[in-house]
Amino acid sequence: MKQVRHQRIKTITEYHQFMGIPKPDHPLISVIDFTLIKHLPGDQPVSLLLDFYSIALKKNFNARMKYGQQEYDFDEGLMTFTAPGQVIRIEREDEEELKHSGRLLLIHPDFLWNTALANKIAQYEYFGYAVNEALHLSEKEEGTVMGIMQQIAQEYCSNIDKFSQDVIIAQVELLLVYAERYYHRQFLTRKISNHKILDRLESLLNEYFAGQAIQQAGLPTVQYVADTLHVSPNYLSGLLKMLTGQSTQQHIHDKLIEKAKEKLSTTELSVSEIAYELGFEHSQSFSKLFKSKTNLSPLEFRHSFN
Repeated sequence: MKQVRHQRIKTITEYHQFMGIPKPDHPLISVIDFTLIKHLPGDQPVSLLLDFYSIALKKNFNARMKYGQQEYDFDEGLMTFTAPGQVIRIEREDEEELKHSGRLLLIHPDFLWNTALANKIAQYEYFGYAVNEALHLSEKEEGTVMGIMQQIAQEYCSNIDKFSQDVIIAQVELLLVYAERYYHRQFLTRKISNHKILDRLESLLNEYFAGQAIQQAGLPTVQYVADTLHVSPNYLSGLLKMLTGQSTQQHIHDKLIEKAKEKLSTTELSVSEIAYELGFEHSQSFSKLFKSKTNLSPLEFRHSFN
């Protein structure tokens, strides 16, 4: 049995470098032609933990891909969707170069901050762990998806102006709505697999960070999360490591940073006020954690949007 290599990729530029393709034209969004990716680095299966959204339309793929514990039933004309922090495992069936066609859209969460889509994108269920089945498309549907991705690429490759982000966001939203329509059609006849504990974890953290408990008790502990989910801390951490490559504590911190970015980019609250709302007694501790996760101080992150 081949050993699986784990690779966390934080930026879209890193993804391009990892796959051996030219650097992206835009640091926060990229449309990649799959025919450019000929090889996977190394000679062993690889699990990719991406810190950004990926939307893939893939055809004629001569490798196996797994999401969590489920293997995608790849055929022609399939779409897959992953959110930041989710793992994709890719394993070649032979030593030949990869053979596949289609397009891959990568969107870093920072591209969405200060837009309505930043919150809305989480409502699309096909980005969640509960849906790990690929979306099967007809030839006409493939043409629609490819056309929208091409429009996105043309926009960010053109001269950037104050309307560029709005145009791209509108195109992304249109793509997501079409995907919702296609999934609804598919779900009428196909069975959906579930990773219920991951769904419950996401709901638990969303509710905790949205309520008053965080100000009163601080960040949720691993023990609290495990108790609420009715599993042992070791079992939960082992499950999350297997499915996502991250520990329970890392999931908690990722949710914290997500909420912190939202408050920094959409409110006028001071860093100290945000730190208090997120359960920190001392703002210095919050700032230190934020910088360790983003390589920016909270104020530097806020200024990047002004």
